[in-house]
Amino acid sequence: MQLSETAEYQRLYDDSGARAWLHWGPYLSERAWGTVREDYSADGNAWSYLPHDHARSRAYRWNEDGLGGICDEHQHLCFALALWNGRDAILKERLFGLTGPEGNHGEDVKEYYYYLDSTPTHSYMQMLYKYPQAAFPYTQLIVENQRRSKDVTEFELLDTGIFDEDRYFDVFIEYAKVAPDDTLIQIRAINRGATTSALHLLPTLWFRNTWSWGRDNTDPHLHIANDENIQAHHPSLGSYSLYCAAPDELLFAENNTNTQRLYGVASSPPYFKDAFHEYIINGHRDAVNPLQKGTKAAAHFYREIAAGETAVFRLRLRKGVHIDEVSLSPFANFDQLFAERRREADEFYAALQPANLSDDLRNIQRQAFAGLLWTKQFYHYDVQQWLEGDPAQPPPPPQRKNGRNREWTHVNNADILSMPDAWEYPWFAAWDLAFHCIPLALIDVEFAKSQLILLLREWYQHPNGQIPAYEWSFSDVNPPVFAWAALRIYQLDQEYYGNKDTLFLERVFHKLLLNFTWWVNRKDSEGKNIFQGGFLGLDNIGVFDRSAPLPQGGHIEQSDGTSWMAMFCLNMMAIALELARTDVAYEDIATKFFEHYMYIAGAMNNIGGDGIALWDETDEFFYDVLNKPDSTRIPLRIRSLIGLIPLLAVEVVEPELLNQLPDFKARLEWFLANRPELAGLTSRWKVAGEGERHLFAVTRGHRMKRLLKRALDSDEFLSDYGIRSISKYHLTHPYVLHIDNNDYVVNYEPAESRSGLFGGNSNWRGPVWFPINYLLIESLHKFQNYYSDDFLVECPTASGQHVSLSAIANELSTRLIRLFERDDQGRRAIFGSTERFQRDPHWRDYLLFYEYFHGDNGAGLGASHQTGWTGLIATLIQHQVTAKPK
Repeated sequence: MQLSETAEYQRLYDDSGARAWLHWGPYLSERAWGTVREDYSADGNAWSYLPHDHARSRAYRWNEDGLGGICDEHQHLCFALALWNGRDAILKERLFGLTGPEGNHGEDVKEYYYYLDSTPTHSYMQMLYKYPQAAFPYTQLIVENQRRSKDVTEFELLDTGIFDEDRYFDVFIEYAKVAPDDTLIQIRAINRGATTSALHLLPTLWFRNTWSWGRDNTDPHLHIANDENIQAHHPSLGSYSLYCAAPDELLFAENNTNTQRLYGVASSPPYFKDAFHEYIINGHRDAVNPLQKGTKAAAHFYREIAAGETAVFRLRLRKGVHIDEVSLSPFANFDQLFAERRREADEFYAALQPANLSDDLRNIQRQAFAGLLWTKQFYHYDVQQWLEGDPAQPPPPPQRKNGRNREWTHVNNADILSMPDAWEYPWFAAWDLAFHCIPLALIDVEFAKSQLILLLREWYQHPNGQIPAYEWSFSDVNPPVFAWAALRIYQLDQEYYGNKDTLFLERVFHKLLLNFTWWVNRKDSEGKNIFQGGFLGLDNIGVFDRSAPLPQGGHIEQSDGTSWMAMFCLNMMAIALELARTDVAYEDIATKFFEHYMYIAGAMNNIGGDGIALWDETDEFFYDVLNKPDSTRIPLRIRSLIGLIPLLAVEVVEPELLNQLPDFKARLEWFLANRPELAGLTSRWKVAGEGERHLFAVTRGHRMKRLLKRALDSDEFLSDYGIRSISKYHLTHPYVLHIDNNDYVVNYEPAESRSGLFGGNSNWRGPVWFPINYLLIESLHKFQNYYSDDFLVECPTASGQHVSLSAIANELSTRLIRLFERDDQGRRAIFGSTERFQRDPHWRDYLLFYEYFHGDNGAGLGASHQTGWTGLIATLIQHQVTAKPK
């Protein structure tokens, strides 16, 4: 079957263009507590202002959260699951995790859940949550992790012994849409233990609280229609019915703050957000509304499930409250409809995935796509209102107007966005999102395009051109990768779907002109084409926190910041050249970006004409340069990704394109003839490569080989699972910078960070990270397009084996895939030494897409559900095989 013939593809690209099947989806976050949006404190301590313990009782201002839930695209109406095993102290309505200060390596979710499947339209979705049968060890997890130092691994939920003897439920949550506004819901709870165990299950329906803030007079409400039907009414969303098959009872309350519990202040009506917790666990029958109406409702099911047995619960959320054939028999053909949507999901991915993929790789790729699709979230944040506070609430502390995000009052977001991780990072991050869009483009290219366009719209991008980084600090600086992402999405759209969407390229290009100007005006402090940038997404990779003022003053001339700008120039040039095919006006701007690239590349080799280069001839490596207040400059000789990022600034121009644009070609030839010192350093214009192609690269020929010699050395950067973020050389040779009686030390740290920089929850001092590895692979393919198979490099270094650049790219791709793929012993590197993950049939094929990976053994580290940029594994799998989708 052709991809375009599948039912899912036809839903995704229906003739109306309305994409109606996307009106409902998994847009409900896994965590809204502890976020910047919900923080109204004076000191900006978001973790403590609204902690997990308050989440069940306090109404959220901006976003809702829930366990395995869905909502409409404006998050008016939400649905999620709540559970109680008869022993927990808290009704399980949301996932638990440690805050940044509580964890010895920063914030970390302490639950086990897996996104198993989703189609792009969310016509079918499946998630698994593993719910322990013993009391959840909230206190033990907090106390033990706080006790541990940064030199010790994290204390995980498995370490508590709560899953011993398989005393847990596998709770599978499935959704199947009958129509865009009609969703079947099936929940299967399997008792994996050896004895009968009780389970309270509460599928919950509620409205996002928009009425408590004094800005919205909307009055939505829920009420009972009959013993198996909850009806919902919203002025703009319309009316919905939640049909529940044989519940024990229906419960109603209000999605309002329990001011008595939190602040000791009584309020009316007395049926609060935490009512079901009080009713189920504490037996407070007066906590729920006896009139069976409100803004929050649940169907309460109680089952005693025997060992190995499965309890099945069925619901249906459907637009409309009228009486018809469906309302009279809502579960007719339930199994048939579910089976049909599962089959259509299988057909869609079978048509997309290369025919020669192994079953294991198919599973890995499909779960990667599922994670990307499940972490699409409704994100709501109006910074002006947030700073001012709400009319119906106490005024916030005045200090906030001088605090976080005060320069971003134009930001007003209420959109569906791709999040890095629905629990650990439940907010957009600009450079993460650019990487998310590459695998997303394989399954929903229009959504991928819309994400880049969205962050460049007026309600995101600053009037000065800066793109907001992430909500903890919109003003932080991330690598400028939007132009690269836009070009790749355009190319993937053309390759897989036959579209040449130049309108998309133009829309992105025009807004990126503003962003480029911001970079030039704000981050080239001395006007010498050498850029600072800040931490640039690499957190603790340097000697100092690069986003903060240096402790001794001065600034850092950044090898990576400057290389990113060279790459930005080449990406913008490539976009302009593509647009110039149909509009010659873009030839001029293409020349501008070419010339700017040349000046940046030249400056990297002689900063401002002072004879100081970012390239070190002795070490044959790129380093940052510390510019001290007394104008002395010190190369920071740390062998890190900072020195390899110059490899990313590469572009190959095809001869047929040049022949189409004679004016552009003539202007380039004039520049290169009149700037021979730059032409010889950074380009291969007069030396045609394979197929008469022409190369522009910061590191051509000799320097590229010298960088690859280190990159492909197993004693330095090359691990069995990709390129490390810092050379293993620093394991035995720590870098020490001695300034003003202080020593600043950088070691090779292959696992979690032992530093407190950026909260200590990520580490760029040794582990393998997907985004830079992926860009290195792409760059090697570009170099291959120019140099062809005649250009050979030793790989691995000192192996005596010389291979082409494309072979090296494929080898790196294979090593990254090896992180997830079972080896000959059936083990997956990502699971490290956790034997339950490696061997247990109920765990071993459910995958976690970690934030980064151990630099030596490949074990997964950091955020455990960062399918965001780790979702690039799906693209690597797709491209690693020769077959294309049918």
